[in-house]
Amino acid sequence: MSEIKLLSLSKGSGCGCKIQPAILETLLEGLRFGQNDKIVIGNTGNDDCSVYDLGNDLYLLQTVDFFTPLVNDASIFGAAAAANALSDIYAMGGKPIMANAIFSWPIDELSLDLAKQVLQGGVDMCNSLNVPLAGGHSINGKDPLFGLSVTGLVQKQHLKTNAMAKPGQIVFLTKPLGIGILSAAQKRELSTPEQDAALHFWLTQNNSIGAELALFNEVGAMTDVTGFGLLGHAMELANASNCSLEMEGINLPKIEEAKNLAAQYVLPDNAMRNWNSYENNTVLNNPEFFPWVVDPQTNGGLLFTADESALTAIKTLFEKYKKEVYAIGKVLERQEKAVLIN
Repeated sequence: MSEIKLLSLSKGSGCGCKIQPAILETLLEGLRFGQNDKIVIGNTGNDDCSVYDLGNDLYLLQTVDFFTPLVNDASIFGAAAAANALSDIYAMGGKPIMANAIFSWPIDELSLDLAKQVLQGGVDMCNSLNVPLAGGHSINGKDPLFGLSVTGLVQKQHLKTNAMAKPGQIVFLTKPLGIGILSAAQKRELSTPEQDAALHFWLTQNNSIGAELALFNEVGAMTDVTGFGLLGHAMELANASNCSLEMEGINLPKIEEAKNLAAQYVLPDNAMRNWNSYENNTVLNNPEFFPWVVDPQTNGGLLFTADESALTAIKTLFEKYKKEVYAIGKVLERQEKAVLIN
């Protein structure tokens, strides 16, 4: 069987294949689930996980995430999909305790060897984080898909949601932007080996530090940046917290290898759909930053807010793990627009 490139079978790469926000809202109308005696968080606030009260101040977290290929390398695809799904647990301050795989493969078009590379990438990522990949479900489908359903735990006092931002807090991001841009370039066969290497690197960086960030009482809201781009996830956080976020475009971290592509507006299709969904509630004072704030990320960084008094402790935590953290703005009292980008 001659091998077909994975990206040739991917209409929307990675988290860029998400249903666009406006259509999703229509789809979920009348289907939102809030709370009951045991469900602490449902899907009304666009948080990363649903939350179930186990009693004794212990919460169970549950999430599911899967997508189409965003790279041609099968093992990187598997690892990125696994890291992206696990990130939902970390983004709410929890620790994943087990996962199950969701897998679709066009058996007549792509080899089983390539399929196994995808699964191995997912297993390797889970193993690196000590999360048992305990089972799963597979189908012979038209489109290659991979992801995980993940279960996690968090102490009640350490749970982080979109609704916890407070005016005066600093806004932080833990990874540079540009993953969707690099993936779009690879899909269109415009990328260099250096750009592909950067894409692979950032796709496979996990967000496990979120579980430690959540131990800081000074940390407010937290989420991860995925298919709706920085703008979309900042919007969700601002709306849930009834505040506004002001971000400085010059302070946004950007993947170096993506800069020339952004300047040429090499963007995934979903980037414009993101903008169309959020522009009415956004002030964008400098169009230079447009590509970066709408770019759909896959396994993107954590977006969180924290009191200024915790700045030194937060930087020390990231230095401990040889990771970067970027202060990109501040939380304001609610303004006319939810997100302001200068």
